[in-house]
Amino acid sequence: MTTPAAPPFLVFGAPAIGEEEIAEVEACLRSGWLGTGPRVARFERDFAAWRGVRPSQVAAVNSCTAALHVSMVAAGLEPGSEVITTPLTFCATVNAILHAGLTPVLADVDPLTQNIDPDAIEAAITPRTRAILPVHFAGRPCAMDRLMAIAARHGLRVIEDCAHAVETEFHGRPAGTFGDFGCYSFYVTKNVVTGEGGMILGRDEEHVARARILALHGMSKDAWHRFGDKGYRHYQVVECGFKYNMMDLQAAIGLHQLARVEANWRRRRELWRRYDEAFADLPLTLPATPEPDTRHGHHLYTVMVDEARCGIARDDFLDGMNAACIGTGVHYLSIPEHPYYQQRFGWRPEQWPHAMHLGRQTVSLPLSPGMTDADAERVIDAVRGLIRR
Repeated sequence: MTTPAAPPFLVFGAPAIGEEEIAEVEACLRSGWLGTGPRVARFERDFAAWRGVRPSQVAAVNSCTAALHVSMVAAGLEPGSEVITTPLTFCATVNAILHAGLTPVLADVDPLTQNIDPDAIEAAITPRTRAILPVHFAGRPCAMDRLMAIAARHGLRVIEDCAHAVETEFHGRPAGTFGDFGCYSFYVTKNVVTGEGGMILGRDEEHVARARILALHGMSKDAWHRFGDKGYRHYQVVECGFKYNMMDLQAAIGLHQLARVEANWRRRRELWRRYDEAFADLPLTLPATPEPDTRHGHHLYTVMVDEARCGIARDDFLDGMNAACIGTGVHYLSIPEHPYYQQRFGWRPEQWPHAMHLGRQTVSLPLSPGMTDADAERVIDAVRGLIRR
């Protein structure tokens, strides 16, 4: 008797790559221009037009981490200043604050929305506070009306982490257009993919121009303007910058990803609703309904696995999904759970109980426009097989 073959592994966050991206990458390779050049410039123009800003208000970089870092430097925040952010985020958010020579201060999240709590921000402000760095978690917009009111009252900068929120809107405005800067991610699991990549969107064109220079060694001209078909152009180093530029090879993918951003969002929303319906009778805690007059980016479908209610521990659930050949994610263990931050700052998870509780129970299920209906049914069947009603 033969053992049935295992089903193919359903990769968590696998992107939907079409023939257009493949053809564009091939054309880029054949052009001989792989670094920062005309495709990056076109990607910036397309992104600016889509978000309703001027091309001079955006700058493509090689990651959202880079975008956050140079945005804080370009904002002119003095070294050692405090920046308030959420403990329920990827380490890059806090690391970027540290790389900019600033001091991270954590404010707990709202347990329902999982976004930073405006009341907790108010409580965390000190005379050294200079900025707020909200994260639009899972694609749900933060309460930007309250956050911007706090910032105005205390004279604070706002740098929005939009890694999950490229399509997200709050009261009719795109996430990333409220603060001084919005920082986006095009990592392979994100809603617009370039493999690795990011974008800075800024309100002040001079600040964006400085961020662009900082992202390429502090040079006054990028490679396209030094070596392009108009002949060699001299450059000057005007700041001590970083190596954060995006390549044309990345932008070649992003051009067509951006062109399909709305169709991909609608597919993820369809999968999201299917999950909501399929899991309604289970003792899982499902994502909260989007708030009125907002647009959820539907980036992460996170469920909470409470062992007492579900009959299985969160990590055992992760192992069970993996055994069913289905990839999952954890977004996120709270920042104070990690040894580095405990040792450097003396942080303990109990100081931010909502983030701690969520981080110890959360599981992100596959949610990609590349998923088929059969893929979604595999996920549903596996979850229902593991969770006790």
